[in-house]
Amino acid sequence: MPHSPAEKKRLLARVGRIRGQAEALQRALELGAECAAVLQQIAALRGAVNGLMAQVLESHLREELGQSARQRQTRVDDVVALVRSYLK
Repeated sequence: MPHSPAEKKRLLARVGRIRGQAEALQRALELGAECAAVLQQIAALRGAVNGLMAQVLESHLREELGQSARQRQTRVDDVVALVRSYLK
């Protein structure tokens, strides 16, 4: 997870934006917005979550690659499993 206060701040800001997008999507659904607008909001929300995933994954990989080769292989296997579960 975040390894510095600046990184933590960036992640929390991103989560806040995602929360705002999710709330906008909820309002659109409650108000009966047109399907195209709802689909566009869903796509934007999905992109935002994917961006968050990429940022956390990058941080994790940078930390893990500093380990010994044996530890690194085990951790890479764990990360691959995580990414595969995310992409299902």
